[in-house]
Amino acid sequence: MESAEHERIGIRELRQNASRYVAAAKAGRRVPVTEHGKLVAYLVPADEPTSILDRLEAAGQLRRGAGTLDELPAPPPVPEGSPSPSEVLRAMRDEERW
Repeated sequence: MESAEHERIGIRELRQNASRYVAAAKAGRRVPVTEHGKLVAYLVPADEPTSILDRLEAAGQLRRGAGTLDELPAPPPVPEGSPSPSEVLRAMRDEERW
């Protein structure tokens, strides 16, 4: 079970693998449960998440990224004679009307 928040499970699957899905709920995931293909319930964590990000993640509306900003590749070089992205943004902001 890779992402329980998007995976609907049937009653039979829940019965056969209850510990797996309880662990997913305990980890903060919201597990949809179906009966004859119709959504009938959610298996959710007992404790309500405190932060908005935790609540969105538990509801399946947010998937946190992996890694750090330090792992991103360096931005491509600016061609000679072209303005930098910062300069372009500053000019766009200066042109905006409030």
